[in-house]
Amino acid sequence: MIGLETIYVLAGGMFAAFAFSHAVDRANPARWRSTLFWGVFATLLILGSYLPHFVSGVMVLVLVGLAWIGLKPGPDATTDEQTRKKSAARLGNALFIAALAIPVVTLAGTLAFPHFKSLVDAKHVTLIALALGATVGLLLAMSLTRAPLSAAAAEGRRLVDSIGWATVLPQMLAALGGMFAAAGVGAIIAKLTSAAIPMSDAHVAQTITVVVYTCGMALFTMIMGNAFAAFPVMTAGIGLPLIVGKFGGDPVVMSALGMLSGFCGTLMTPMAANFNIVPAAVLELKDRNAVIKVQIPTALLLLFANTVLMSIFVYR
Repeated sequence: MIGLETIYVLAGGMFAAFAFSHAVDRANPARWRSTLFWGVFATLLILGSYLPHFVSGVMVLVLVGLAWIGLKPGPDATTDEQTRKKSAARLGNALFIAALAIPVVTLAGTLAFPHFKSLVDAKHVTLIALALGATVGLLLAMSLTRAPLSAAAAEGRRLVDSIGWATVLPQMLAALGGMFAAAGVGAIIAKLTSAAIPMSDAHVAQTITVVVYTCGMALFTMIMGNAFAAFPVMTAGIGLPLIVGKFGGDPVVMSALGMLSGFCGTLMTPMAANFNIVPAAVLELKDRNAVIKVQIPTALLLLFANTVLMSIFVYR
């Protein structure tokens, strides 16, 4: 059956190709450092479910050590600007076919896969459809541009080299969120919040709890860098015991608006490297925080709107 493990193996194969590309790049004097970094990350993605926890932990520390030392990308093995302009003129709008194939295949797969429960894991149909869409998009792009298979690895490696170690930050932060939840941080937050909120007036207590939850989601996401990492901690600490358990709030409304509040924090933090730092690196902006500065007013307005909406609808 095609499941989450298949996606991890697919992603691991991609990073293994980047590691191999670095290993054969004799022009980069620090090629073995990058080879080891991406090779270890690929191994964790492909074999993480089978490795002992201690071994996986040591490999994560190796990644942290290599990131601290610093990765040094080699010279880009890509086409020149004249060649790219000539290719773009030849293909015209056909260039967008590969990009459009990703959402089209993802949507089609999300709708169709639930009817093939024996073939596709029903819990992860969207992720599997997305992986299939990316694969179809890659094949279409290679067919349109007539590029060799090695071009995909070279261009992918060029992209991750421009981003650097921050590429693995979302996975690290998501794992950190799971560790916090497992360590009982949510229970501590619930105890502190219950003690701080005045419970004499139920309506005031309900409103304050919503404000603490939405703002806490945004702040914790800014610290963790990922709303998915903040959600289990804040929901276990405030959402479920207080909003749902004590005041009888709707868990669907709470979860939906809570996640949106977390994404407001995503817009305002450099820890969300894949959303804020990566675009700055790809666009070669001089100010690495330029994306965050532009997003802050929108994030604050959205956070205010989420808080008001949750206060109105979660207890109805």
